[in-house]
Amino acid sequence: MSTPQKATLTFLGAAGTVTGSKYLITLDDRRILVDAGMFQGEKKWRLKNREEFPVDPSSISDVLLTHAHTDHVAYLPALVKHGFRGPIWATEATIRLAEIVLRDSGKLQEQAVGDAVRGGWSKHEVPEAIYTTADVEDTLPLFRAVQWDTNVDVDGIRARWTRSAHILGSASIHVEFGNRSVLFSGDLGRHDHPILKDRATPPGADIVLIESTYGDREHPEPAVPHEDFAAAIRRTVERGGQVVVPAFAIDRTETVLHALVQMRREGRIPEVPVVVDGPMSLRALAVYSDTSLGELRDDVTVADFTDLDLTATRGSRDSKALNKRTEPMIIISSSGMAEGGRVLYHLQRLLPDPRNTVVLTGYQAEGTRGRALEDGARQVKINGRYVRVKAEIVRDREFSVHGDASDLMDWLKALDKESEEVFVTHGEPAVAELFAERISDELGWVAIAPKHGEVITLLADDEQFED
Repeated sequence: MSTPQKATLTFLGAAGTVTGSKYLITLDDRRILVDAGMFQGEKKWRLKNREEFPVDPSSISDVLLTHAHTDHVAYLPALVKHGFRGPIWATEATIRLAEIVLRDSGKLQEQAVGDAVRGGWSKHEVPEAIYTTADVEDTLPLFRAVQWDTNVDVDGIRARWTRSAHILGSASIHVEFGNRSVLFSGDLGRHDHPILKDRATPPGADIVLIESTYGDREHPEPAVPHEDFAAAIRRTVERGGQVVVPAFAIDRTETVLHALVQMRREGRIPEVPVVVDGPMSLRALAVYSDTSLGELRDDVTVADFTDLDLTATRGSRDSKALNKRTEPMIIISSSGMAEGGRVLYHLQRLLPDPRNTVVLTGYQAEGTRGRALEDGARQVKINGRYVRVKAEIVRDREFSVHGDASDLMDWLKALDKESEEVFVTHGEPAVAELFAERISDELGWVAIAPKHGEVITLLADDEQFED
């Protein structure tokens, strides 16, 4: 398409907070949404999931997805519920994982409404889900698969997906319209993902958006990987307790299993049962195990994250049966920030006993139960009741597959052109501001941490004014 007379970008999510990724591109009368994530964490952000969308969803022509995590895809059925019917463009692996995420999300929302009605803790007289499983099924036929590093014609706009090595199928997206371009980093992986192929470098762009989840720190690289985790398992087994690992079903479960396999092979942890509790986690594990996708590192096989005394619990009956098992074991269950899913029932049972251990394996957003546990809370609220925290809480900081500050800077430095403006998103406000300052200091580029709802122009200075 020719360069539009009007081209703007609106930050509808992941600005001023870490979650809820949504970026609205407006090109004259056309609207394109990049990512459609749910807000998580603090209540003030979660409430935005229920607000009326800022534009009529039926007016959005296309959605482009970077990857399949909840805070990037789980708002899609809400858009469809309110009128969106356009194509949703993503890599094949993202589509397969997004199907799992969305079906689980719809089911959890319906379940939460039922629990609130039965428990009587909802503030609403008639609690209502943001969307239902029926809305999810209406969403799935809209997905369209794209190839890596190939210009895709999105009705006259060129979009290109480049591997970002955050999770399976994750990408940065480069968008061109006329003689202008904008690059969305998506979530960027580290330089050495333990399972997936390394990230690649996308083309540079006039405007760049970059995430900043870990923009204020460097990841540890200890001599013995995951020794804090291994030591916690040894201590817990010695005192006859159980280890529960809140882990996102997508990627985190697989990387935790990979670490446990390595620990077991090296003799650093005893041979105790490992349980993956949850159909969502198991379905994601099946996608990761599909070698035809060509996404695993050349030196990684499926056995490298399944070679354990592994038990899979799919149905709720199997999950409930774990309550009767008192021998030492490791339970991996979602969600990773302890905000929903079966892990809540394990925490409710295990937290009051000092023999047990909770191992947190990833970023815990402000306002989540995981963050409360990390910060030393003495009690947490689960299913309407407060539960004492006497279990040992351990934080393994090596699992994050978000790039640290140096990883993020390396990604920017590798781009083949200097950006006119860099917008730092997907970080807590102080972190985003700090990383923007680092970009300005080290690269001399204009770098800004945008505000939620802020609108910027995507046109060059000389294109914004008519003669």
